[in-house]
This record gives sequence, structure tokens and C-alpha cells, in this order.
Amino acid sequence: MFSTRGLAGAPLALALLALSGCSSSWGSWGCTDTTAERGAAGVRVQVEDTDGRPLGVTAEVVGWRLEPHPQVPSEGDRVHFHFRFDRADGITEPAVDACAVDEERVALGCQTVHWSEAFGRDGDLTGDGWLAVEHPEQVAAVLLIPNDQSSLDRRTCEQDLKDGGGRHPPEPATVGDEL
Repeated sequence: MFSTRGLAGAPLALALLALSGCSSSWGSWGCTDTTAERGAAGVRVQVEDTDGRPLGVTAEVVGWRLEPHPQVPSEGDRVHFHFRFDRADGITEPAVDACAVDEERVALGCQTVHWSEAFGRDGDLTGDGWLAVEHPEQVAAVLLIPNDQSSLDRRTCEQDLKDGGGRHPPEPATVGDEL
């Protein structure tokens, strides 16, 4: 229990902190930003959180082909790929980046695919996506990056000292990234 005398000194202590400039750096004491390392891309990956721990969900590209998109066939071939999430329990709703890559595993086009875009039963959810790439003839594979990209709240310390910070997923893959 605090004495009345101790409580009376609290405003003075806070005023001294404010005058010393400590209050302006309060957030820097407890707010740090870090970015997770990008995991190894593959056709089948264990989805992992920002600390690299598996979420208990497997994501897999089950097939792909080049073909015109039915809504814009005049634009030529695109990469039509099918994916699956296994053991998605409904509590964890992961999202991973899918990338069309060339023979050297350089990304030609990428997009994020979400667990919620897949349909099915018994934890085996399938979906499909389309990737527009500049040179579809160079596509050698479609790979998934295991890092969970589902976090919609990526506030940094700079944006919000009180609630920002922490470990963030790696930036989504883009054209030219080597996977």
C-alpha cells in the first residue's frame, strides 16, 4: 500500500521525466520493430509465424498451367495455379505468397493467397489463382513462401508507439526477387 506522502510525489516525478525529455522517448523504451526472415520457397511448405514456428498448416501448389484468363482472353496466357491448405483448423487463417518463377527461381509475378479463398471439407481446402507475368514462356514453376502474411495490422513503432512494433512478416515477394 502506498502512503499519502509517496502518492503526493508522483506528479513531481512525472513532471521531471517530461522536462528531461524522457517522456518523448517513452515508446522507444518498449517499442521495437523487427522483420522476420523470408523462409525457403517450395511447392509444399509448412506455414510459419513471424518467429519461424510452424502453425500446423501445410500449403501446397497442386498444379499450374499457362492459359488465357476466361475474363480477359485477349491479354494472352497467364499462370493459372491451384493450391491447397491442409489441416487449416479455422482458428488459424494463414496467407502465403505464391510466385511464378523462372529456372533460376527469380520471381516473375507474385500474389498472396489466403486460406479464406480456398474451399473444401475436413481441413483440406483448395483454391486457384491467376498470375499475370510479362513473359509467361519463362515460367518454370509456381512456388509458395512459407511466411504467414495474414497479419493485417503491421503498425510500426513510427506509426504507433503504444501499439506498434514487434516482429513483422517479411515484405511480400515482388518481381525480380530470388526465391
